[in-house]
Amino acid sequence: MCTQMFRATLLALGGVVALVVSSSAQAGSTLDEVKARGTLVAGVRYDSPPFGYLDPSGKVVGFDIDLISDIAKRLGVGIELVQVTAKTRIPMIESGKIDVIAAVLTHTRERDRVIDFSISYLLDGQRLLVKKGSDIRGVGDLKGKTVSAVQGSYNEGIIRKLAPEAKILVFQEYPQAFLALKQGLADAFTTTATILEGISKKDPDFESVGELLTSEPIAFGMRENDSKWRDAINFALQDMVADGTYKTFFKKYLTLPYHAPETWPP
Repeated sequence: MCTQMFRATLLALGGVVALVVSSSAQAGSTLDEVKARGTLVAGVRYDSPPFGYLDPSGKVVGFDIDLISDIAKRLGVGIELVQVTAKTRIPMIESGKIDVIAAVLTHTRERDRVIDFSISYLLDGQRLLVKKGSDIRGVGDLKGKTVSAVQGSYNEGIIRKLAPEAKILVFQEYPQAFLALKQGLADAFTTTATILEGISKKDPDFESVGELLTSEPIAFGMRENDSKWRDAINFALQDMVADGTYKTFFKKYLTLPYHAPETWPP
């Protein structure tokens, strides 16, 4: 009797495993879905110059936009750009509403527990933006000050750790966080140095100060356990580096010393 029950249990477990394997196989890769659809749906920022922002005509443009649009072209599909925020981008990739996050996404260990990442295509870092003439010259001057940041961003968590005696105001988007500084509601605004540089170029009354507070690898984000899709993104990005397209985009939007993403032989 016990032997029969054991065999029955094994058969039942085998059926469950087979069902799981079958379901996974049927699910396929995001690459297959994108190819079948004919369109890559990318989550991008509309408020993060030079990565993703609205030009005077209202069209979303930027470094991330050019990169992911070129990847779609290399895959032989069209591109659909969907606006995301720091708070919504990971839930949207998890729920399948977008195929990839191309939205100045810092690759962190915490995020890597829930989504996968491409190779890093840019190394950035966090700084402070202040009004020219401010007595704030670095993170050590933030005691008793108010700092604006974007909710759900990596930078929000960092500034809370580095300036525990500062008051942190959080906003959904970068323009709101910068406006708080501009209106005097905040003494400083913090995010990645490249974004702050883009803001100060448009409004020279403000400047970035202090050393980099972090070293932030920026990468594309995608759903977990889809190596076929991750490889497709990585290979397209590396092809971009090899033929000079990546450098063209880099020089178009950034003033950092040029450095290419990681590459390996074809």
